[in-house]
Amino acid sequence: MKFDFETKPDRRGKDALAVDMPYKDGGSGFGPGKPKDGFDLIPMWVADMNFLTAPSITEAVIERAKHPCFGYFEPRDAYYESIIRWQKEIHHVTTDALTREVIGYENGVLGGLSTALQAFTTPGEAVLLHSPVYVGFSGTLSSTGRTPVLSSLFQDEEGIWRMDFEDMEKKIRENHIHFAVFCSPHNPCGRVWTKEEIEQAMDVYRRNDVIVFSDEIWSDLLLNGHEHIPTQSVSDDAMQRTIALYAPSKTFNLAGMIGSYHIIYNPYLRDRMHRQSSMTHYNSMNVLSQHALIGAYSETGQEWLMGLREVLSENINYAFDFIKENFEGVSLQKPEGTYMLFLDCSGYLKKKGIALDDLLKAGWDVGVAWQDGRPFHGESSIRMNLALPVKYVKEAFARLEKYVFCC
Repeated sequence: MKFDFETKPDRRGKDALAVDMPYKDGGSGFGPGKPKDGFDLIPMWVADMNFLTAPSITEAVIERAKHPCFGYFEPRDAYYESIIRWQKEIHHVTTDALTREVIGYENGVLGGLSTALQAFTTPGEAVLLHSPVYVGFSGTLSSTGRTPVLSSLFQDEEGIWRMDFEDMEKKIRENHIHFAVFCSPHNPCGRVWTKEEIEQAMDVYRRNDVIVFSDEIWSDLLLNGHEHIPTQSVSDDAMQRTIALYAPSKTFNLAGMIGSYHIIYNPYLRDRMHRQSSMTHYNSMNVLSQHALIGAYSETGQEWLMGLREVLSENINYAFDFIKENFEGVSLQKPEGTYMLFLDCSGYLKKKGIALDDLLKAGWDVGVAWQDGRPFHGESSIRMNLALPVKYVKEAFARLEKYVFCC
């Protein structure tokens, strides 16, 4: 393979939350405590990657940083052109309406959500989300004083996560909801919604006059040949009622660069978003993140992404098969997108008569830094990040088999 997906960079002391702050002294941090002696940490919790990023990104950032002036600026034409090309090449967007005028900068997807909530809802107002739910959504609703109303996903007879459209409509009407958060692909479940599923969801929103905030930050990270369908593409109505958020941050491990963007075709929604975000003067692009996006959304970046998808698919397939064969009482659906697993450990916990905290700590004790699924509304769940070289994925599961699920 042309790109290096086998080297796990040493991120210690390099501003990496994943390895520098997974726990604090006394075990009061993100994890229950340090690994026992003899075990190094394998970071499998927070959703960033342990791969070297695409060389076109570092080259673009370094080249710009050579010029020792970093004053006020306006986004380059290349910034918008790169986004438009990416949406057309990667997500097969065909509408001529995708122009620079409909693209706007956001300080992260959650920053965009905060802006949208303040632009289109009032404190105390109910907002529809699907459960399990990304913990960042819950936190943003809480910090802005909005009330989350959860419509639970369910698993069909094949274990595939599905939306309950009747429940969505019922919750919307009972709670007088006019704003919904839609996650596509879904985090933490890893579903890549089909066109038919998105059409049905958007029809529910249309009938009830609901503005849709569609988080599509994971849309590049598709596994085993699955295809992302942009929410705005399924109908003319969907195009007009959807605020879609994208970013290169998940795809290229650029969360520390800060920089997302929205696509909003409806001029009323776009004007309200711009007005709200401009009021605090916080929503400003970083010049280096601009160049990072241009480098990411290049032909080299696209080629790198294709290689990454192969590696992530290999990791997911290995982990899924290993768990099904070796971890009795643990169930999961194979993710179709993202690089996260969402394990339902209820059967194992019941069989062993232990609590989820006990299982979490047993993994951390041997250096498998996995994540508590309860903040995502998975009461017996663990979330695992598989975005690291496959040999470390195999090492992590070997430790879990030998020391955690061994008896």
